Amino acid sequence: MSSLFKKLFSQKLKSDSPQKSPGKPERGKYMPDVKSPADERFTKHFILNGGKFLYCVDMKEVQESFDNILLENDWYENEVFCIDDNLAERFKGYNLNFGRNQDANFFFSTCENLVADDGSLLICSNQIKEKKLKELPQDFVIFATTSQIVNNIGEGLRGIKWKNTKSIPTNITTIKNFEPKEVSKDFMSYGSSAKNLYLLLLEDL
Repeated sequence: MSSLFKKLFSQKLKSDSPQKSPGKPERGKYMPDVKSPADERFTKHFILNGGKFLYCVDMKEVQESFDNILLENDWYENEVFCIDDNLAERFKGYNLNFGRNQDANFFFSTCENLVADDGSLLICSNQIKEKKLKELPQDFVIFATTSQIVNNIGEGLRGIKWKNTKSIPTNITTIKNFEPKEVSKDFMSYGSSAKNLYLLLLEDL
C-alpha cells in the first residue's frame, strides 16, 4: 500500500473514533490536518467536491480502472472528445472513437495540475483548446500523476509558465465542481459547470 493510502486510511480510522483534546477546537471529521501533506489534502478535498477517485500504482491498474469506467457507463465503441493524440494512442485498445465531437459520450484528457488546497484540477488550452467547460461533455475522465499535485493555484500557474516559456497557454481554468451544486464564484472557475468526473491517478513518486 502506498504512502498516500496509508495516510488516507489512518486518517479515516481516526475520524471514525474522534477524541476530543481539551482546550483545542474540534475539527470536522473529513477535514485534513492543518499540516497534512499536499497529496492527502488534494484527495480529501477532491472527494468532498464529488469527484470519483481511482488511485493506481502502475499503468496496468490504470488500464483496468479505465476499463471499469467504460463498463460502468456502457461507453464501449462510443465517441470520446479527446484532443490529445498521445493519450488516444495510449488508450487505443478499447474500440473508442477519439475525436472532437462536442456531443461525444465523455471528455478524456490529462490536466496541468491537481490543486491540494481545494481539490480542483487546473487545465488550459493544452487540454481544451479554446473551448469553455460548458461546451464539453458532462462526463470527464482525467488521467494524471501524483507528481502533478501542487499546494495551490499560484504554484500551478507558475509551473505552467515555467514549462511553456516560449508560448504560455491560454484559456487557463479550474474544474472544481463534480456534482450538481452551487458553482464557485472565484475567477478561476468563472463560466464553469458541474461535471461528473473520474480521476485516474497514477503513482509516479
